[in-house]
Amino acid sequence: MLEPSHNDELPPIPGKRYFTIGEVSELCNVKPHVLRYWEQEFSQLSPVKRRGNRRYYQRQDVLIIRQIRSLLYDQGFTIGGARQRFGSEDVKDDTSQSQQLIRQMVTELEDVLSTLKA
Repeated sequence: MLEPSHNDELPPIPGKRYFTIGEVSELCNVKPHVLRYWEQEFSQLSPVKRRGNRRYYQRQDVLIIRQIRSLLYDQGFTIGGARQRFGSEDVKDDTSQSQQLIRQMVTELEDVLSTLKA
């Protein structure tokens, strides 16, 4: 099975409040150890830690991870370059994040439409 290389090929983010590291790994096509490493490198990424130091990511975290993944894997940034890029922009207003949200809503609406047609 080929790994997706662009954000628009990643699966839609389910409408949940919290995600485990395993779920985020699948949603972002990034291995869990990479996610833990990125947490150390990017201050914007700080999942909630509960008992036993288990990580719980929120939707915003998943979107940030997808942005980091895009910068590193698709756009060829280094970790330092990606960190600088994040530092120089307001992540909430980032265009690629807006595009990701729009794609997400379109996918969810298409799912609703196909369910209604069935």
